[in-house]
Amino acid sequence: MLEVKNASKIYEGKIAYKALSDIQLSIGSGEFVGIMGPSGSGKTTLLNMIATIDEPTTGEILINGQNPHLLKKEDLAKFRRRELGFVFQDFNLLHTLTVEENIVLPLTLDGKKVKEMKEKANTIAEKLGISQIMKKRTYEISGGQAQRVAVARAMIHVPNLLLADEPTGNLDSKSSKDVMQMLESINQTERTTMLLVTHDPQAASYCNRVIFIRDGQFYSEIHRGNNRQAFFQKIIDTLSLLGGDGNDLSQIRV
Repeated sequence: MLEVKNASKIYEGKIAYKALSDIQLSIGSGEFVGIMGPSGSGKTTLLNMIATIDEPTTGEILINGQNPHLLKKEDLAKFRRRELGFVFQDFNLLHTLTVEENIVLPLTLDGKKVKEMKEKANTIAEKLGISQIMKKRTYEISGGQAQRVAVARAMIHVPNLLLADEPTGNLDSKSSKDVMQMLESINQTERTTMLLVTHDPQAASYCNRVIFIRDGQFYSEIHRGNNRQAFFQKIIDTLSLLGGDGNDLSQIRV
């Protein structure tokens, strides 16, 4: 479903900086994969390249066998809108719109009919437990609710790949757990392929496997198996070996 082939990223300047070096990554359809590493390891650079926000200096990225970086601007915008879903740490909701209007935004850009948009919005809102707040403005809802709205917006056009960048970063422990359980449920029921970048070991423990990168290079990979608590401990152990500053690891929540 997703293939990253020998991808490197060099930022030019007075002193060239190599953010990523020969990254190889393969994610099958329906997988839920986490990316972890210390600050400055290249996690966000990798996510941005997969999201087509940035492009690799060398190597290539294939999504369903297609290299989106070769598309023209208009075709790339359509590809992004139809194939990818995005969930961010700061929600990226529009405060001038209601919850419902935020959720249907991707469909509005595709010119869908109002009746169809409302039906899809109501269906997904019911699944995610946010039906009661559809008419509210985003500043009237909690952080946990806002992240659910962001997930609903990301999922409404049924993307093949959902990209989540620190989705629990601004949430308390209960809301974090709720959001991760919701993503896990979507992954299992809809078979949506998911890629999660996080500092949070608890959030990462919901993934099928976690890939660790350090100084722009692949470091190691661990698989979940049947025991999430044991997987969580493995993540903690690997992060301690990785090193980095104390603030690289969010407060550990069991």
